[in-house]
Amino acid sequence: MENEIMERELSKVAPLEAVLFDIDGTLGISDPFHHKAWSEVLQKVGFNGGVPITVEFGMKNMAGRTNKHGQFLFPDWDQDQLNKLVQEKEALFENSARQYIKEINGPHKFCKWIEEEGLKRAAVTNAPRYNAELMISILGLSEFFPFIVTGEECGRAKPFPDPYLEGLRKLNASPDHTLVFEDSLTGVKAGVAAGMQVIGVAAIGQEKSLAEAGATLCIRDYEDENLWSALEKLNAC
Repeated sequence: MENEIMERELSKVAPLEAVLFDIDGTLGISDPFHHKAWSEVLQKVGFNGGVPITVEFGMKNMAGRTNKHGQFLFPDWDQDQLNKLVQEKEALFENSARQYIKEINGPHKFCKWIEEEGLKRAAVTNAPRYNAELMISILGLSEFFPFIVTGEECGRAKPFPDPYLEGLRKLNASPDHTLVFEDSLTGVKAGVAAGMQVIGVAAIGQEKSLAEAGATLCIRDYEDENLWSALEKLNAC
């Protein structure tokens, strides 16, 4: 019954016109390096009494958000202090990213399918533009994406729909015929709020929370049989 409901919902997207991707955690395995960088800079300034933040804290409070969440962590800090903290974090992340970032399993296969189908595509992220371009370059997808939309360049970042609505505008695509790929609760909520079907790229144990946030289908990666089965049925509509 659950699969029937999922297939019925995805069939509404036919004919598929465009695909919008988040980047961090959706195309590349970057969350551990973001967490490590944040943990180091926060411990250095004495956040949480100098006790390192947990992965659970990071996933709940940081994953999928813009760097402006520094204001949430330190509401009494001025902007210069926050900017310095974020810059230090980004430097640590970049160093790790260039050495260790790996792709989620199978994105190039899926991207090739998108190209062969003649679908429009864009990357939509809450990461700073430099960070987004770095990730896409490391993953070898610079030529694949004609557009990158960042939350900080929109009126409001995810979980608001603004970044995804801007992605649709740039592609001149309809939300009714566009799929979103996301790995975070923030991103899933943004895609749903923008009126699109969202496929959750779920880490182990995250499937339920992404589904509750509104993901129509959850997959492990881009080799997942459920993804290809859904695409085959979507094409047959």
